[in-house]
Amino acid sequence: PKGVDSPYGEVLKVIGLPGNNDAEMYSILFKNEFEISFPQEVVEEAETVGIELDQEEVKNRKDLRNKLTFTIDPFDAKDFDDALSYEVLENGNVEVGVHIADVSQYVQPGTAMDEEALKRGNSVYLEDRVIPMLPEQLSNMACSLRPNEDKFAFSAVFELDEKGNVLKEWFGKSVIHSDYRFAYEDAQDVIEGKSDTLKNEILAMDKIAKTIRKDRMKNGALSIESEEVSFVFDEDGMPNGVVKKVSKDANKLIEEFMLLANKRVALFVGKLPGDKGSNNQFIYRCHDKPSLEKLKTFSVFIEKFDYDLEFENVDNVAQKINGLLEKIKDTPEYGLIQTMAIRSMAKANYQTNNIGHYGLAFNYYTHFTSPIRRYADLVVHRLLQDKLENKQKTYGNKLNEISEHISAQERKAIDSERESNKFFQAKFLQDKVGEEFEGTISGLADFGMFVRMNENHCEGMVTIQSLPNDSYHFDNDKFQIVGRRKESVFNFGDQVKVKVIGVDMLKKQVDLELV
Repeated sequence: PKGVDSPYGEVLKVIGLPGNNDAEMYSILFKNEFEISFPQEVVEEAETVGIELDQEEVKNRKDLRNKLTFTIDPFDAKDFDDALSYEVLENGNVEVGVHIADVSQYVQPGTAMDEEALKRGNSVYLEDRVIPMLPEQLSNMACSLRPNEDKFAFSAVFELDEKGNVLKEWFGKSVIHSDYRFAYEDAQDVIEGKSDTLKNEILAMDKIAKTIRKDRMKNGALSIESEEVSFVFDEDGMPNGVVKKVSKDANKLIEEFMLLANKRVALFVGKLPGDKGSNNQFIYRCHDKPSLEKLKTFSVFIEKFDYDLEFENVDNVAQKINGLLEKIKDTPEYGLIQTMAIRSMAKANYQTNNIGHYGLAFNYYTHFTSPIRRYADLVVHRLLQDKLENKQKTYGNKLNEISEHISAQERKAIDSERESNKFFQAKFLQDKVGEEFEGTISGLADFGMFVRMNENHCEGMVTIQSLPNDSYHFDNDKFQIVGRRKESVFNFGDQVKVKVIGVDMLKKQVDLELV
């Protein structure tokens, strides 16, 4: 307290010993101010939510249980936020329904569950666990669109022609029944030729998704695919393998229809009639244009690989970056250049002042499709329902405050996820001290170089003092490490061979030396 000569504190919780998975993950979460358990009041509220649907509420909704409906998710998913339905209409067009778990039916404003969900802002996905935004009774049971169960949904139903143009749309509360559950891998096998009961439907939707995606790229969207690396764990929670997640056609199929629903909801609620601008009583997902200064740094970076991009203005940036990424798709430096391209962009956030979404090339965009794991989507569901019921509500500055808070929580979640990944990289390499690996220089600084090992995608540090046969310094202008006598040079993207010489679990750091 102020006015006290020496500070004092109180031990609130002993989290455990350093190096222990639980203790390390809890410490990351506590540091970023995330709670690991729900308050008793929230748990009690969640336990009153049953799985059986209220039959009176069913009567108030559009019954879509007869539509062919399925989910496509990661194989180990438990919370199914979204489902798709597909039907060929008599006029030859198709009707695609994007059905989203109706969390707003169960989580009412002002309740303990709602306050806690807002406080958390989003679920946090660490390497070996998920810290959900909502209690499991909702996230994995009542709201989750599990196969062969009737569920309440908030639906966006579109009539599309073969080019993916929206001819008609309907938004509203519904009751659905998911007939099939696909993992991404299963759906991908079908796209690649494997036979399945829903083969025709999946191939038809894949074709539409590819057309929509192509148009999006033509309109100036960035063609950046996230390269995620995650660990495989044994039953004792030890990382014993690394998997690189690649975004394939099945992932892109889901992505395009979710983007379509998000965009159309934002247009429906956000666009004021007669070109009077945007409704500021709404939450948009915004992404600002990049700064030319950051793009110049990116240009310098890719020169190291003998690629040349000049950015005169921000209007043709996406086109130029897409062209470069397409050209280098099969090269070792592709992942690194893509990561640096992402870093040269602005960060997306939530706000009530609509500035559009640069990366997606959308003038109107919001988050509507994941209310189980993002508070933004839950608020958007409520605002969309107000619009459908013609309720003229004014929120004053409240939506602005929510936007700022959930944007900050999202950044904390990303930091937590990165830190958890660093911890498991160190743990994975603990028993590999002395082993040698081929790697790619992934970062340079005045204290040394970061090297990402090609085989396991883990990153470590080679200090500048440990570089052999010369005395080296970091040239800030040329962004390279240079030998003073022999003028040997190390650049981004150079292929090197390294040995793991130490792992510091406390610092979550891997020490390498150049071989």
